[in-house]
Amino acid sequence: MAIPATQLRPGMIIKHNDQLHLVFKVEHRTPGNLRAFIQAKLRNLKSGAMFEHRFRSADAIEKVVVDEVPMEFLYADGDDYYFMNPVDYEQTVLKSSTLGDAIEYLTPNLQIKVSYFDGQPVGIELPQTVDLQVVETEPGLKSATASSVTKPAKTETGLVVQVPPFINEGEKIRVDTSEGAYLSRA
Repeated sequence: MAIPATQLRPGMIIKHNDQLHLVFKVEHRTPGNLRAFIQAKLRNLKSGAMFEHRFRSADAIEKVVVDEVPMEFLYADGDDYYFMNPVDYEQTVLKSSTLGDAIEYLTPNLQIKVSYFDGQPVGIELPQTVDLQVVETEPGLKSATASSVTKPAKTETGLVVQVPPFINEGEKIRVDTSEGAYLSRA
């Protein structure tokens, strides 16, 4: 199934140079007066090699059809991440090396899809947005209104997101999982 490069998401499995790759990180870049491109960090599923590749926005990318099983994230224990199938309560353990940057969006009870290829779990597909709690940021300004000024905010998962100045510690924010960008208050 071919998709445009702009629809790449962390955790997807794609076919690139006739080999299967797991998408680890996706950045949409628009440098000055040049054409936009997608900078993707990929991991070869066979060799485990990591590399970065640039795709033009219009490039057609072959998304590999894998078996997707809806699961619920339970908890993390060091390098192991535990997921449960809500139908038969069977648990699956995935390593952080398999999940890549998707671990920055995992909160307990988050509904995701685990991708299986040839019976082996190879990655997860995150929802479009996740709600994360801000645990560390500079104090908010009462008179601040939404503008182009932003400040860094650390979320409960360790992800650092640029947020408007009116966001305070303890608030929940909605984050886009494809770009790791602040969308709104949750």
